[in-house]
Amino acid sequence: MRIALHTRVHADRIAEYEQAHREVPAELTAAIRAAGATEWTIWRSGTDLFHFLEVEDYPTLIAELGKLPVNTAWQKRMGELLEVPHDYSAGGAGAPLPVVWHL
Repeated sequence: MRIALHTRVHADRIAEYEQAHREVPAELTAAIRAAGATEWTIWRSGTDLFHFLEVEDYPTLIAELGKLPVNTAWQKRMGELLEVPHDYSAGGAGAPLPVVWHL
């Protein structure tokens, strides 16, 4: 399944956010893949962040990652950088943007 998300970085933390993503822990990327994701890309326009994921089952991905200390630590770090963070609670699986059109 294809998933699109929208988050927002604090304007004064853009460089730190981008640096963090150059150093994503290998343990986290392995966990994301193990939870069923085959692709995850993030684009930035100003402070707006747009995520695109290819994943077997998004609610399962969120549930699996939500249990992992490496993801908990990452989300804490991202929470300090983001004005609008992703929600890894049980309700977070409802965060994807609705599809309006697809070619």
